[in-house]
Amino acid sequence: MIDVVLLLGRNVGRRVKRLREGLDAVSRGVSPVRASRIYAGAPAGRSGQPWFLNVALRGRTSLSPDDLLLLAKEVEASAGRKTGPRWGPRELDIDIILMGDREVREPHLTIPHPLMAGRRFCLLPVSEIAPEFAVPPDGTTVRDLLLACEDPLEVFAI
Repeated sequence: MIDVVLLLGRNVGRRVKRLREGLDAVSRGVSPVRASRIYAGAPAGRSGQPWFLNVALRGRTSLSPDDLLLLAKEVEASAGRKTGPRWGPRELDIDIILMGDREVREPHLTIPHPLMAGRRFCLLPVSEIAPEFAVPPDGTTVRDLLLACEDPLEVFAI
């Protein structure tokens, strides 16, 4: 079993209810250890859309990185996610943020998440549940990444 941190986000429909359903569905392959509070955040990358709600999940899994990605995509699809513009509205978005000390660099998957260090909406919920986690390759902790984050977008726990 390996420690994993996922970030679930949604900005359309019944956001809180669907995030909770997403957490339940992900538990088919990830044994939950702790979930963060839900955070509201201004949308990154594309304005003119509703704010996102995000929740981080810390868990343990025996799935491979590719199998975990497959599970995430299946849960997103069952929540009604459709292809659309990058950083556009989402029925459900599930990102693999960390997977122990593993580094994955494939065209379809990068772990740790390549944009996490610059995204307050990711770092706040992740730091709530895994502040001491070391982020490969240099081992900077999630807490230290949050302290150094210069993302100006507003994010707060609800």
